[in-house]
Order: sequence, then structure tokens, then C-alpha cells
Amino acid sequence: MTEAMHQVLVVEDEPAIRTVLRVLLEAEGYRVIEADTALRAEIESRSHKPDLLLIDLGLPDGDGIAVIRRVRAWSPLPIIVLSARTQEERKVAALDAGADDYVTKPFSAAELLARIRAALRRTVVGAEQMGLLHLGACHIDLTKREAHGDNGEIHLTPLEYRVLECLARHLGSIVTQQQLLREVWGPDRIGDSRSLRVSIMNLRGKIEPDPRKPRFLITEPGLGYRLRAAATESV
Repeated sequence: MTEAMHQVLVVEDEPAIRTVLRVLLEAEGYRVIEADTALRAEIESRSHKPDLLLIDLGLPDGDGIAVIRRVRAWSPLPIIVLSARTQEERKVAALDAGADDYVTKPFSAAELLARIRAALRRTVVGAEQMGLLHLGACHIDLTKREAHGDNGEIHLTPLEYRVLECLARHLGSIVTQQQLLREVWGPDRIGDSRSLRVSIMNLRGKIEPDPRKPRFLITEPGLGYRLRAAATESV
């Protein structure tokens, strides 16, 4: 396991089900964050920036569909509904609000894990067209979250992977500072350009041959950043 393994935010008000989900997910190598209310779900999603949201619709202080809609307004992360509600209209409402998938309780552990893997595969680096980045001698697998260079493994933090994933979804195009901050840090941090600059500086120190003269992670003055890869492959 590494620090970069995927984080899953579990939003469920029943402690016993949360425990089952935590044990199941941690056994597969995921890091788990928990929330038992709609309010905590929004707080945790903004503070931790999970890679996937697993949410029940029946929460004590609000409707899970409203949480989905608010999270979807600022984040493209995959959202899977896990609910005992089987009415078709509720499933449709959840999907229309921005959920990617719907699993009905009681659930099969194998099926749930398969749905999670599929959701992460679909959304990491946007669609299925980008899996491996070649940045000179640096090779980054954004799906597995592994990076290697001439001197072996390169350690990237979860935050740094999210920055690269956002840039890779728009490979070769300018991504504005506001868009990066909104998608990586959350809408409440749009003004925090210092954190973005520090992250870009750290990334350049790890992946650029000469960080003072970047070849791949390019600054577009007054606008944002552009990721320029030497070549790309699907994996």
C-alpha cells in the first residue's frame, strides 16, 4: 500500500453498515473516510477530496440526492449510491442529480467492489483515453498511481496526482487556476493560488529534468497551466 491509494468517502448513518464497508474497502487497499450526515458528507468531501463517494440516500439531516447535486456542482469524482430504496423514480433522481451508479441494499461485496473499480477506471484521467503519461524519462500511471523515472520510483502525493489528473484531462490545453483549484481543492479554495503554486513547484521538482526551465508543466502567465506530454498511451 502507498500514500497514494484511492480514498473513498462512505456516507452512511448506520454504524454497523459503515463498519462493514470500512472493513471491506480497507481489505482491498482503499483508504476510508466516514460521514453519518449530509452536513458531514459535504464537509468531508471538501476537506479530503476523496477519489470516490459512496452514499446512502436516507440521511438523518437531509436527502442524499441533495448532497450528490451539491458535490457534483464542483467535483467530477465518481459517485455511487448505496441505498435500500428500490423505487425506480429514486434511482432516476439520483442519477439525474449526478450519481454514476446505483447499488441496492442488501449488496454483494464482490459486485460493489467491481462497481467501485469500474467507476474509478472510467473517471481517472477522464474517460478511457489517458492512462499513462510519458514526461521525458518520467512515466506516470495515473490509474495505478505509480510514477517511475531514471532513478526508480518517484513518490507523488494524492494531491499531486489529482493536479496531474486534472491537467491530463485537458492535455495540451490551458487549465485555468480557478478550474484547478475548484476541481482539486474545492470551491471554497478558489482564491488559494499560493497552494496551487506550491504544488506545481513540488511537482516540477519531481518530474522535470530542470525545474527552472519546465518542459512539461508549463505556466501560462495570468491564465493557468498546461500539461505538455512527450507521448501518451492508453492502458
